[in-house]
Amino acid sequence: MFINNKILKLNLQYTNKFNKYIRIYRWNPYLSLKPWFSIHPLNNNLNKSMILDILILIKDNQDSSLSFRRSCREGICGSCAMNINNTNTLACLKTFNNLDHKFITVYPLPHMYIIKDLVVDLTNFYNQYNLIKPWITRKTFSKNIHKEQLQSKLDRLELDGFYECILCACCSSSCPSYWWNYDQYLGPAILLQSYRWILDSRDFLTKKRIKFINNKLRLFKCHSIMNCTKTCPKGLNPAKAINFLKYKITFNGEGS
Repeated sequence: MFINNKILKLNLQYTNKFNKYIRIYRWNPYLSLKPWFSIHPLNNNLNKSMILDILILIKDNQDSSLSFRRSCREGICGSCAMNINNTNTLACLKTFNNLDHKFITVYPLPHMYIIKDLVVDLTNFYNQYNLIKPWITRKTFSKNIHKEQLQSKLDRLELDGFYECILCACCSSSCPSYWWNYDQYLGPAILLQSYRWILDSRDFLTKKRIKFINNKLRLFKCHSIMNCTKTCPKGLNPAKAINFLKYKITFNGEGS
């Protein structure tokens, strides 16, 4: 932290060289320090870089203690989800030159337990994902249980807009209802995934899935604030899936 502040002071005079700065939320459970920001000057030649590239550059050349998750660098795995300038997004998809602010501020995903720096604990999130049984379930007594279950083009088309979710948790961590009820409310990402499996024509567990979701805490804690849809880095609409679930239960009488 102290080295970074020295670097910043030395370079403040070169405004033509360093037009922007990135400040990164830092917290280390092994240090008896309150959370702080490390501040790093950015060269103009980084304009076309992704935020993830900048974080890697800082870790390699300025501060090796910086911690964050990354993997595919293609917006597929969801590992590098974080809050960049007050928006939950993927660092590998956020371009540096699209940010007009003097300071680029990077936080971990909000309202999540922090393990270190930008790394949050997603144990509860994945446990909730496991609760909805995210796999195709067949009838065990069926004679064709070991044969491939085919799907029509129309049935496959219904899954578009739902199967693309990469479980980055950007939407769930932007939802106020999930902030205060994370132990009971499933959240936008898990509910979208739940609807995806309910829609799948190859699955035989539809009624049980709906019955599990039909709960005032698991589903109906959603108040359609729409933060989830606004922040999704894949352009999906979790709020739409949640409304479909509510409609299916309330007006179709399913799940009882």
